[in-house]
Amino acid sequence: MSERVLPGRTNGLITLVAADTLWVDLTADSAVPTAPGAFTCSPARARLGYVLLGSRAVATVRASGGQWSVAEAEVRRAAAELNTVGMDRQDLVRIGPFRGVPRQECDEETPLRWRRRITGELQELGGPERAARREVGQPYHLAGIDWRQILVEQTRDGTQRTWWLPRSVVRLLDAAEHTETQWVRAARTRQANAAVTEPPSHPRQARDADGRQTRPEGPTASLRPYNRELEGQLYSVLSRKPGTSRRVAGWACAVCRTAPATVLDHCHEHGYVRAPVCQSCNTLERPDHLYCNDIRVANRYTRLFRTDTDDWLRHWHRCPGCRARTTLPLPHLAAWTAHIACRSLRPTHRAARGRKPCGVLRVSWTGSQNAPRSCLLTVAVDFCPSGEHRVLARVPYREAAERFRVWLAETAPAVAAAAGPDRLDGLPTQPRPVIADTSGEDLELF
Repeated sequence: MSERVLPGRTNGLITLVAADTLWVDLTADSAVPTAPGAFTCSPARARLGYVLLGSRAVATVRASGGQWSVAEAEVRRAAAELNTVGMDRQDLVRIGPFRGVPRQECDEETPLRWRRRITGELQELGGPERAARREVGQPYHLAGIDWRQILVEQTRDGTQRTWWLPRSVVRLLDAAEHTETQWVRAARTRQANAAVTEPPSHPRQARDADGRQTRPEGPTASLRPYNRELEGQLYSVLSRKPGTSRRVAGWACAVCRTAPATVLDHCHEHGYVRAPVCQSCNTLERPDHLYCNDIRVANRYTRLFRTDTDDWLRHWHRCPGCRARTTLPLPHLAAWTAHIACRSLRPTHRAARGRKPCGVLRVSWTGSQNAPRSCLLTVAVDFCPSGEHRVLARVPYREAAERFRVWLAETAPAVAAAAGPDRLDGLPTQPRPVIADTSGEDLELF
């Protein structure tokens, strides 16, 4: 956008109405759709001293005459950050509804809590179609993002509705939620200090030595990187310690290293903590379970085993049990066997542009990793157009594990070098049983 004169501009400050117009204008070509009313419509909290724009908190000030204003440069900076975010509309993350999540009212005193806001609004209005027709002035944006345009509704078994958003938007909203938490915490600290010393001209604003208004740093500026502080600890012990959730929230995600961590990922087969990860990476990792021993090999495995291979293999081998045995948890090993080891066996069909792989891969298994001699992986193809190609291969567990070791040494030699049977110090002599998932429906943490 050109540097044109905006109505309501005074000393670099613009009114909230002008800021709304500027925000929409600057982000018109962004991959992430934005909405008007980011400064003036709920859940904007301009009167509380800040407004969330993407993952940035923009400070608001009360100008002369008692009118609320915002720095034009800050709006432009937030828009520039949002314009750099790419979005894959096919890479989706489920955001609700989940069992056991309480309803939360959407008012100006409530923190962002964007998942609960979206779920509560859609349940109240009866779906995204009615949500898209909300009256002007009602909450329909989150951190300046128009979630209605990118929300995907899916129906399972003809009855249960679920809602999904692109992964990049989920990470953006998670970062916005973390930024808001840091802002409120800093504001409370400033107020506590102001009660001891001389109070500032405005209780929610602070100024540096040059008289310029201070603002919180970026979403990951106050997050510390994860440096193996929890390595070797058991999830069953650590999860019961008071303050664990607050400690996890202080780390950046150990996989993407950009979003704040929200969950403590752990290995269900050996019981060891891997690392704190964000909700987006945790969902990306989760297998698509059809039944307890049957998974569908989704498109996400292209990223796990090809695009971002080193990051994910290193993450899984943070479990001492998997690292010592140079393997993966059974669901991931089964998905790797179908997606990588049996790739050449998957038939193709003629398509408009060459040939395309047949149907959808599915892999099931009998037995478990605790009895490797009797464990058998079966790779099949579902939804074949011609009704053929049902079972592609049956691979014994030990053979699949050996194939993975060879592939790991060729694909990620640094990860393979840190693994092996000589890393058995301190490990139990007997395999641990699989830990039951307690995180709720469709949120298995493998």
